Amino acid sequence: MKILVINCGSSSLKYQLIDMDNENVLCKGLCERIGIEGSKITHKANGGSWSEEVPFPTHTEAFSKVVEMMTTGEGAVVKDKSEIGAIGHRVVQGAEFFTKSEIVTDAIIDKIEEIAPLAPVHNMAHVQGLRSAKAVFGAETPNVVVFDTTFHQTMPPKAYIYGVPYEMYEKYAIRRYGAHGTSHRYVSMAAAKFLGKDPSELKMVTCHLGNGSSITAVDGGKCVDTSMGLTPLAGVLMGTRCGDVDPSVVTYMEQKLGIHGQEMADYLNKNSGLLGISGVSSDKRDVEAAAQSGNKRARLAEEMLNYQIKKYIGAYTAAMGGLDCVVFTGGIGENDAPLRKEVCENMEFFGMKLDEEKNKQRGADIIDLSAEDSRVKILMVCTNEELMIARDTLALVNG
Repeated sequence: MKILVINCGSSSLKYQLIDMDNENVLCKGLCERIGIEGSKITHKANGGSWSEEVPFPTHTEAFSKVVEMMTTGEGAVVKDKSEIGAIGHRVVQGAEFFTKSEIVTDAIIDKIEEIAPLAPVHNMAHVQGLRSAKAVFGAETPNVVVFDTTFHQTMPPKAYIYGVPYEMYEKYAIRRYGAHGTSHRYVSMAAAKFLGKDPSELKMVTCHLGNGSSITAVDGGKCVDTSMGLTPLAGVLMGTRCGDVDPSVVTYMEQKLGIHGQEMADYLNKNSGLLGISGVSSDKRDVEAAAQSGNKRARLAEEMLNYQIKKYIGAYTAAMGGLDCVVFTGGIGENDAPLRKEVCENMEFFGMKLDEEKNKQRGADIIDLSAEDSRVKILMVCTNEELMIARDTLALVNG
């Protein structure tokens, strides 16, 4: 079966078509600036890449163009959209209503829209994508939703309840939900397979590090804690997000800056993190280059991030009562060897010891970075959320 995997943003549509007989990616692409002037599609297939400026007033027009690119011209990989057996959609927030992936119904779309205040930008974009997919592909093509939050639904209440009045949880569902769950699930399974172990035998800390970063404690194949919270703002320092701060910092800054509500939320989400500390960029590569050229604030931003990741690994090791494996993934986790080195330094007392030569290797989907005498395995695992979504979609469609 061929499965189309979709990740809709408010003005974007990322896609991959995967042949599940061999799990090969037949094509992939991105529709950008949907609803904005200058919208375009970039389509990659058959060893080539094509870009075209096309007006996309809504996601529906973008879906129609994706079908055109997949079925006609040099980038064609199928003869007709009827060859696509199902569509799998990434959805960021499932709250407590969704504990597993689901075949889409109108009621499920309505529920995803209802809980959108917990992830307003993301969930409303997913709703648009789901409705557009149904409009373009018709009712005969099943759609499946895979939630970033479902992997974290195994957390115990002591990990997800906040220390605010309990009625805030009862009335408004204020709790820790986490994010990147599909990635954490994929890399923890891939790591266990690479180590020749059943996931139930392992205590892992998985570090998904990118422009948005989250760290998860995985005990016996299940999430028991994660760094992101009610929203993706919590946890470690990120590209433009502040990560964990004393809540009084927020109210104090509101007084000093004279901004409140959404303005303050934007300040914490878009002006903080690596960008806010370094004053250089939200891109870790730019921050690293600036630090190497002597920029002290850029170096501080690096040190803060590395220190916070190290603290989470230590905290989660204590929470699980041991540690067998640490996994680095995501754009930064997979490619930033200096970060991995600094995070793992002076962790021998935990049984962690990095091999610096192995740490420089690139090019494989999984690399064992551990020194020979490291009791804890240190792995770099390339994440593949799209494949995880496609596998869930296939399993549900096949019953």
